[in-house]
Amino acid sequence: MACHRFLRRFWRAKEGSSAIEFALAAPIVILTMAAIIDFMMVLFVSSLMEGGLQNASRLGRTGFQTVAVTVPRIDAIRQEIADATIGMVNMDDLTVATRVYPCFDSIGEPEPYIDADASGSYDIGEVFTDVNGNGTRDLDMAATGFGGPGSVVLYTVAYDWAALTPLIGNFFGPDGKMPIGVSVAVRNEPFDFTAPLVTGPAGTGTTGC
Repeated sequence: MACHRFLRRFWRAKEGSSAIEFALAAPIVILTMAAIIDFMMVLFVSSLMEGGLQNASRLGRTGFQTVAVTVPRIDAIRQEIADATIGMVNMDDLTVATRVYPCFDSIGEPEPYIDADASGSYDIGEVFTDVNGNGTRDLDMAATGFGGPGSVVLYTVAYDWAALTPLIGNFFGPDGKMPIGVSVAVRNEPFDFTAPLVTGPAGTGTTGC
């Protein structure tokens, strides 16, 4: 009987219930808030990077050259991105790549070829158009560099953002980082092309542009 009364009193007791409920719910709430903050930071930094890349691409499309070319063009572009990201990105870990195409439709496209045996795929020995001038047929016809007047240039930046909390970092990847990539494609203006800014003769040949 005494045991029965004790269990009944224990079941009806309300003291400390709030603390127990908080102990059960707090880890889930804290984890959710940390995840929201981390992912919002990823979106924020990605937006800053995109804005900086937009500015950098506008700088590049004009054929910009600093006075006496004392600052390499790539450094000027990186500085635009650094200014836009307000110190939230370690520029030593950020990569900037530029790929030159004859036109927008050719971005990411392979170099065209003549399918002599109608196999539907390129075979060694078949005639192809060496768009980027490197002597081999490539699955991406781009040349590296900043292009000449009228060239289409694809600007791409990549950065691995480290999670603010190690716990959330486990969801990002084995190294606790989430890769952020942003790309912008622009056509160069008809500037006075006086510097060798392309490593290969992008835009030569027939590409369907």
